[in-house]
Amino acid sequence: MLFKLAFRNIFRHRRRSLLTGLSMTGGFVLCTFSFSITQGSYGNAIEFFTLDHTGHIQIHWEDYQRRSKIYQTIADRETVESILKSSDQIKYFTPRVFAPALAYAGNQTSPVSVVGIDPELEPKTSRIRQKVQAGAYFDDDLSANGLTKAMIGQGVARSLDIATGDEIVLISQGADGSIANDIFEVVALVGTKDSYDRMIVYLPLVPAQEFISVGDQVHEYAMLVNNANGSEAIASSLQLKLDNVVPGATVSPWQVVEEAFYKSMQADLQGNYFAMAIIVFLVCIGVLNTVLMSVFERTKEFGVLRAIGSRPAQIFKLIFVETMMMTTLSILLGYLLLIPVLLFLTQVGFVLPEPIEMGGVPFLHLKGGVNVLVLTAPALIIYAFAAVVTILPGIRAVSITPKTAMSSY
Repeated sequence: MLFKLAFRNIFRHRRRSLLTGLSMTGGFVLCTFSFSITQGSYGNAIEFFTLDHTGHIQIHWEDYQRRSKIYQTIADRETVESILKSSDQIKYFTPRVFAPALAYAGNQTSPVSVVGIDPELEPKTSRIRQKVQAGAYFDDDLSANGLTKAMIGQGVARSLDIATGDEIVLISQGADGSIANDIFEVVALVGTKDSYDRMIVYLPLVPAQEFISVGDQVHEYAMLVNNANGSEAIASSLQLKLDNVVPGATVSPWQVVEEAFYKSMQADLQGNYFAMAIIVFLVCIGVLNTVLMSVFERTKEFGVLRAIGSRPAQIFKLIFVETMMMTTLSILLGYLLLIPVLLFLTQVGFVLPEPIEMGGVPFLHLKGGVNVLVLTAPALIIYAFAAVVTILPGIRAVSITPKTAMSSY
C-alpha cells in the first residue's frame, strides 16, 4: 500500500517529478563521468610511470635507493632470480646497473647517467624498445665497428651534438675505485627532450658491468606483477622470502620508489573527489528544495492522512519511499544514458588540445576507466544524500496536524 501510494504521488505531479528526476539523473551521470575519467587517468598515469622505468616493484641492496653508492650491489643474483622465477605473482623482471659518468664527444662534454640493461629482459619490463626514436634497439650483436653499442637520450644527443653512428666517450669510476673510461658507438636515440631518460646512456648489461667493475653483480631488479593494485602486498611477501636467504636485499613497491609521484597522484585524486562532492551537494540541494515544496503543497493531504489515523512514522516513511523511488528511477535512467558514454570513454577517449598533468605526468589523450567503484560509488553517494535530505521534509510533514492543515486554507 505504501509503495503504491508513493508511486502514484510521483506521477501525480509529473512536471515537478520530471524536473527533480532530471536533476538527479544529470548529477548521477556527471558524477559517474568524473569517476570514470579520474579512475582512467589514474590508471593510465600509473601504467605510464611504471612501464616507463620503475616497474611495479624494485629490489636494491639495503639503502641504495636512498643513498646510491656504486659498490652497493646485489651479489647473490642466483638466489634472488630463483625466488623471482618461482613466484606466480611476478610476470617479468630485469636486472640493471647504474653509474654517474661524464660523456665526451667532439669538443663537448656533459654529465650523464649510465644504465646497464639486459637487452632481452628489459623490453618485457619497460617500454625501452618503443621509446627508440632513431636507430635501432640492441640486437644479438652488442658491438658495432669494434665498439660496444650505446643508446642515448635526446638530451645527451643535443648536449654533445651527436647522432646515431657517432662515437661517445664515457668516463666514470669503478666500484673498486679505478677510473672507468671507454669509447662506445651510438646506435639509437631514446625518448624525447623532456622524458625521464633524456640524459641517460644505455649500455648492454655485461659491458656495463665490466665498465664499472661490478663483476656479475647488479644494483637493481625491476619487475612487473600480474596484479598492479596488489604491488604493496606482493612486495611485503617477497621481502619476507628474501629476508631468510638474502638478508640485506630491500624490496620496494613503486609507491615507495616514486613516493613524490604517488603523493602527487593522491592529492589530485582528493581534489577530483572534492569536486564530485560539490556536484552531488548541489544536486541534493535541488532535491531538498523540491521535496520541501512538495510537502508544503500537500499540507492538506498530510492533514487528512493524520485525521484518518495515519501515524507520523507512516507519513515519514511515505516521504522517504517517494524520494528513494524517484532516486532509483533517476539512477536507472542515468545508467541507460551512461552506456554509450562509458563505451566512448573507455574505447576512444578524448584528444586534448593542450596537455594536462596528473601527478606530474602529462596527458594529451584521456580515456576513462570502468570498474566496480565507477559503477557503484556515484549511485551509493546519490542514495545516501537523498536519504539525508529527506529528513527535514519528513520532519515537516509529520508535524502537520489536521488542525494546522485546515488553518492553511
